[in-house]
Amino acid sequence: MWFKNILDNNKKILALAPMADMTDSPFCQTVKHIGGCDIVFREMVSSEAIVRENEKTLYMTDIEKSERPIVQQIFGADPKIMAHAAALIVERTAPDGIDINMGCPVHKITSNFNGCALMKDPDNAAAIVQEVKRAIGDTPLSVKIRLGWNDPDTFKEFIPVLEDAGAELITVHGRTRSDGYSGQADWQRIAEAKRIATVPLLANGDISTPDLVSKALDVTGADGVMIGRGALGNPWFFSLASACKSNDSISWEERIKIIMYHLDLHLAHYGEKAIVTFRKHIGWYLKTQSLGRVVPGIKQWRMKLVQVSSREEVAECLWEMKVLLLENREPLG
Repeated sequence: MWFKNILDNNKKILALAPMADMTDSPFCQTVKHIGGCDIVFREMVSSEAIVRENEKTLYMTDIEKSERPIVQQIFGADPKIMAHAAALIVERTAPDGIDINMGCPVHKITSNFNGCALMKDPDNAAAIVQEVKRAIGDTPLSVKIRLGWNDPDTFKEFIPVLEDAGAELITVHGRTRSDGYSGQADWQRIAEAKRIATVPLLANGDISTPDLVSKALDVTGADGVMIGRGALGNPWFFSLASACKSNDSISWEERIKIIMYHLDLHLAHYGEKAIVTFRKHIGWYLKTQSLGRVVPGIKQWRMKLVQVSSREEVAECLWEMKVLLLENREPLG
């Protein structure tokens, strides 16, 4: 099992969270290229679409060798369909694990009884885990949950249900569905979850900068952390956390090099017209949180860069930005 190899070496797990429209193959490859990340979780795919053999959805599950070890997340509400989808993915791409989404709070997911809505129906959640585990055999099975739907203590009864059904690793996001992404993630309750769990448990939520990794681990006692939004625009997150360095230690030259590396992977994966869908990544790369410092005029540069229409324009804007920042004695790194 991918996580057993890490934990047996007395190491905490550093994982990239599955994020819709963000943790696709190009981004996962970029994170792995930089290093420090033990495992990447690919963005969730619909079990219904997989069993219908939707070409676009199947393509989303394809894996490059450089991404491994990698876990594919799936979502759905029907145990048989979920099991069939998981089996098809394992046969097609042989991921290092399958993860079941029981934590997504977005209405279009939960309105169909998917994602976090499954925490309101532990019997069906257990049936899904049982059927999927039966279908994928030795492939490790994990589940991502929240504290609960409305009640932040739901996890106390829900975790044992998942374990009894066959879950081999659990990730807990420290908010309820009702919280969405507001307020603070409750790391103390994740610590309670860790005390309850008999399988490895990852902490997730508000680990937004590399320096917070050690704090989150100290508070929760978890076997590792799953990093979501903190890694967007900051694929160095994991290497920085391992080296106990901050975001602002990355030079501007290194930032440009990696942005262009990521862009080239993105264009190769989706085609030349995909420059438009890369704009969201550029926006994240230039956020103050990702840069690790306040940069005067960064908002205007970000607005300019999210309107680019070619690879050349991206490179030109980035280098122009570097020169002007240096001339104004505001270098990055």
